[in-house]
Amino acid sequence: MTLSHVLLLASALFSVGVYGLLTRRQVVAILLSVELMANAANLVFVAMSRFRGGVSGQIFAIFALALTVAEVAVGLALVILLYRAHSDTRVDLASELKQ
Repeated sequence: MTLSHVLLLASALFSVGVYGLLTRRQVVAILLSVELMANAANLVFVAMSRFRGGVSGQIFAIFALALTVAEVAVGLALVILLYRAHSDTRVDLASELKQ
């Protein structure tokens, strides 16, 4: 598999994530789209590291995975709060949680 194939796959994954981010109204679907975009970026980091030699891209991808785990934890906590308040997880209901 060449670098151009990996970059094409990563751009397709990122595009699907952007499409999901712009078209979905449910918070869980939006979080999944953001995760898909982050994984596409991690794929580019690992591919560039593999084809250029060295491990800096792989280390950065592992660090980025750790950050996305923290993002998922905070995002799911917000989803639970939204569901408890409104019994639904639509994004337009989130503006009512402001105080």
